[in-house]
Amino acid sequence: MSLPANPKPLAESSRKPDGYASQRWLALARGGWIVLALLLLANFVASIPAYYRILQTVCTPSTAQCASWQPTPGNMIALQRLHLLVAAYAAYFISLVVAVSLLYWIVGILIFWRKSHEWIGVSVSLLLIIFGSFGTSSTLEGTFLTPQTPLFIGIPILLLGLLQWPALGIFLLTFPTGRFAPRWSWLIVLLWMGQLGFFWLTNFVPVLANFLPLVVFVTWGSTLGIQVYRYVRVYDPVQREQVKWVMFGLFAGLSLVVVGNGVLGGLIAPLNAPDSWFQLLNGTFTAFFFASLPLAIGVAIFRYHLWDIDIIINRTLVYGTLSVILTGVYVGLVIGLQALLRGIISQGSGVAIVLSTLAIAALFQPLRRRLQRIIDRRFYRSKYDAAKTVAAFSATLRQEVDLEQLREHLLAVVQETMQPTHVSLWLRPPERNEKQRAPWRATPPGSSGGK
Repeated sequence: MSLPANPKPLAESSRKPDGYASQRWLALARGGWIVLALLLLANFVASIPAYYRILQTVCTPSTAQCASWQPTPGNMIALQRLHLLVAAYAAYFISLVVAVSLLYWIVGILIFWRKSHEWIGVSVSLLLIIFGSFGTSSTLEGTFLTPQTPLFIGIPILLLGLLQWPALGIFLLTFPTGRFAPRWSWLIVLLWMGQLGFFWLTNFVPVLANFLPLVVFVTWGSTLGIQVYRYVRVYDPVQREQVKWVMFGLFAGLSLVVVGNGVLGGLIAPLNAPDSWFQLLNGTFTAFFFASLPLAIGVAIFRYHLWDIDIIINRTLVYGTLSVILTGVYVGLVIGLQALLRGIISQGSGVAIVLSTLAIAALFQPLRRRLQRIIDRRFYRSKYDAAKTVAAFSATLRQEVDLEQLREHLLAVVQETMQPTHVSLWLRPPERNEKQRAPWRATPPGSSGGK
């Protein structure tokens, strides 16, 4: 279904008629946004040198609290094997932090510039600015705070650092309408605040870290459940497209972190060793996850109508599932064939790899087509049925010559695929002049291009 050329504003459904009071408060909010943005920018710039020094210091068990991506003794061994200096390691991650943070700042400023006349535009842009200041690294929020820092600067920085994750929860619960629906869903924000407090307590009571997965599952799962309800009962087609983009960005980033930090290390034991070169890249996967959020939000607000997100999700499901299956099959074939061939020939490793690669090449296309059909039937049933109906109608069109029968077929196809509330068909009568035109036919005789 095509979307309107001029979609409604981001939160048109949530805005009340403009009045002097609302405009006055919105102007004050813009001024507060500018003040907070300048404060956060000063904090970010001042934090970079301090964080760079921390990244050149080894995190030992005696350290009270290790910073994000701070090198460990195992990382130092891996760097020595690769003949890399710790300064290069620190420069790499500080560059990564700055690049991701700039992405947040750019998208946030664009949203403020284009959508500052709406409350949700101001709030979403401020959320991105906060995460761009110290969201990609938990260290950056504290390095600017020293005993010499004035209270009027330190207190807002500390509060913003504490509220960034609850603010993310509010965004996920209200985007894109700008209001809570159902009304009681604001209670989920308390879970986000409790999650933040639980993270803080784990620094003093390490045993609580065992319950972190449960806390995260309850908080994020409840938020996802509210979004599913809103998607089904509240959103219009435009808002559904926007939410799809945000959810796609979140799940794509989370999948990358899970695969990079969890699956690969679990499947390949040497990569999980503390002194493995792979451990040097763990922070990279996390940075990509953080980068996916502003990109998804920016596309959802500005450019969601230029691409069909359903096609992107469909291809991601197909090729993601295909990659997982083929990887499992490849690893299983290599291990199995090596064990089988070891008893037949002395060196079975190379032969097993060649045979496994040929098997994967042979399985790729049939398995891809099979997965495509399964996903189309399971997740895109209406479009799948519509495509089959149109294909059947095309076959009928080439054979049907009775105009009345063709009319009935056409109306049935439109009703089944588009499901409109009313369908009417008007046929232009044949023109009668001195040069009589032949009646319309499905297959004009003697010509392939006639009408």
